[in-house]
Formats: sequence, C-alpha cells, structure tokens
Amino acid sequence: MMHLFLAENRAELERRCRDKVAKRPLRFPTEIQLREGIPIFLEQLIRTLKAEEAGKLAQSLAISGPADGSAQGTSELANSATAHGGQLLALGYSVSQVVHDYGDLCQAVSDLAVELDEEFAVEEFRTLNRCLDNGIAEAVSEFTQRRDVLIANEQALALSQRIGYLAHELRNHLGTAGLAVAALKQGGMGVAGAPGAVLDRSLVGLRTLIDRSLADVRVEAGLTLQRSVFFLSNFISELSHSASLEANLMRCTLVVDEVDPLLQLHADQDLLLSAVGNLLQNAFKFGAPHGTVVVRAYGNGERARIEVEDNGAGLSPEAADDLFLPFTQGGASKTGPGLGLSIARRSVEANGGTLSMESVPGHGSVFIIDLPRHDDPALTFAT
Repeated sequence: MMHLFLAENRAELERRCRDKVAKRPLRFPTEIQLREGIPIFLEQLIRTLKAEEAGKLAQSLAISGPADGSAQGTSELANSATAHGGQLLALGYSVSQVVHDYGDLCQAVSDLAVELDEEFAVEEFRTLNRCLDNGIAEAVSEFTQRRDVLIANEQALALSQRIGYLAHELRNHLGTAGLAVAALKQGGMGVAGAPGAVLDRSLVGLRTLIDRSLADVRVEAGLTLQRSVFFLSNFISELSHSASLEANLMRCTLVVDEVDPLLQLHADQDLLLSAVGNLLQNAFKFGAPHGTVVVRAYGNGERARIEVEDNGAGLSPEAADDLFLPFTQGGASKTGPGLGLSIARRSVEANGGTLSMESVPGHGSVFIIDLPRHDDPALTFAT
C-alpha cells in the first residue's frame, strides 16, 4: 500500500527532494521552505491515502480537496500549498520551479518504488496525482497573485518617481526663471544681460523638458540623448550665472575655479546641466549657513571631472550610502521631494559617467562627476 511505503520511506523521500531542490542553480531554500513545503505535503498525502483506504471520502477531501478543483482553497493541502507558493516567490523562484518543486516528490516516489520493486494500485496513483495537481494549482495561484502585486507596486513606484522627476525639474527651471525676473526688476537691467540669458536658458529648458517628457510617454526606453561637443569652460560659465542668483538668494558665496579653455566633453548638455544644477542646489541647501560652495572642473587623464564642494556639516558613511536613493534627504532641511541627487546620478550615468561623493562629518562634502573627455577635433563644437 502506498501510504505504508510513504510512511516507511518518508525520511529518504524528503532527503531526495531536498537534494533536488539544492541542485537548482542559484536557488537557496530556507529551513522554513524545506520544513513546511514537501514534508507537510507528504504527510497530507499519507493521511489522504489512509482515509480513502478506510472508505472515509469526506475526510480525504477535507485533507486534499477534490480532483476537479471545485473546492479550491478549502482543504488542508490548499492552505499549506498557498503558504508554500508565497515562500517560493520570496526565494526568487520562477513559476516553472514552483511546479518542479512538487514534481520532485512524484519523481522521488517513482524512483524509490522502482528501486525497491514496490507496486501500487491504480487508485493510489490517481490519489497521488490529485494531490499533486491540487498542490501545484494552489501554490502557483498564490505565487502568481503575489508576484502580480509586486510587479504592480514596482510599476507604481517607477511611475511616481518619473512624475516626481518631471515635477522636480519643472520646479527647478521655474525657480531659476523667477530668480532671473527678480534680478531684472530689482536691478533695472535689460534682458540682454546675464539675468536675461539665465531667463532665456530656463525657458528653453522648460520647453526641452516638456518635449522629452512627451517623447518618454511614447517610448519606454526613456530620455533620448542629444549629444554635442562643447567646451567645459563655456558650460561652467553659463551654469555659474544661474548658480550665482541662487547663491545670493541663499546668502551663500559661490566660488568658480578657472577651467582649462581647451577641455571638451561630448555629452547631453541639458542632462549634465540638470545634474550639476541639482548638486549646486543641494550644496546651497545643506551647506553651512552663509557658507561657501566651490565649483571646479578639470581634466584627469582621459577623463574630465566636475566637483561641487560645500563646507557644511558633512555626512556619515551610513547616511552617504543611501543619499542617491529616490525620496531620500540627508540633511536637516526636508523641503522638496528628495529626488535631486537621484536625478543627478541618473543624468550623469546616461552620459556614460559616474557620480560619487566624499564627505567627512564636520568638514563638508564633495560631489564628483566623472566623465570621458572628448579630444576628437572632427566633431562640430557647440559653443
């Protein structure tokens, strides 16, 4: 009888199942999964077979459920298989591996029965198949349901971040435009001066950002880079105009080191401008009160670096590790969505560069953009 065979060889069957699970590449089962997965199923199968041998059909169905699945989720086996499916999702299994997890037991039973020259009745095999079918159905159902919820949550988070990115950048451009307008009003200057150039750049940036956002809706691949070759000195000079306005507003001192006039980059200026602008806003916001922010750009072998340094309180290594995550803020001020540094890193990486930070508590922070420099004179310059 199958239930006697299963009971007498239970330890060996469980061992064989564990060995099969352990041999799956990159899958590391937990003690809970090994204890509450196949072992519980095996015990339920044994009790189902005993109940059917005794003619207790109602008890058999209460343990393992009917063959047609009409009482889905109402048996002991359904409850444990549901929990097992959730565990396998947490372990990173695929749907096929959930099915194989139950198929391992069927194969172990068949192999051991052949080795021991054991024979079973047809009805016993039908019961085994019914229990396996119900266990697989419940485990896969729970697995896919939880997986779909996780995917939906991830997609919702990604959408929130993209909306936050758009709102953050729009606010930056509008803020800069507002500063330029204020400077024009207070100084009685014409639009041909530096504030007028900042205003013009901000309005162009708004238009570009909106255009890109509309394209991003149509193409899930994200922002399309608009690369050009430009002198880094011109880029830093243009950036310093808007940064000076914000520094004055925040009562900070902005120092811009001289840049090698021959140093060139081949990158998307708008994305890079967004990145450095976010770093400067971060420095003005979290630096020391009435402090100094330094911008420097220089060549470093085949690379070019842009650094933004403040003399604020600095950050501990633990706080610095999470600083580039979306919706994270490392300083005392909690205004804004906490997206600036995440946006900056994304913009730099889109240009083939890296963004890192060096910080010592009590001595300020330095944000470092590292990009490949351009030395090919054949490309057209964007001045």
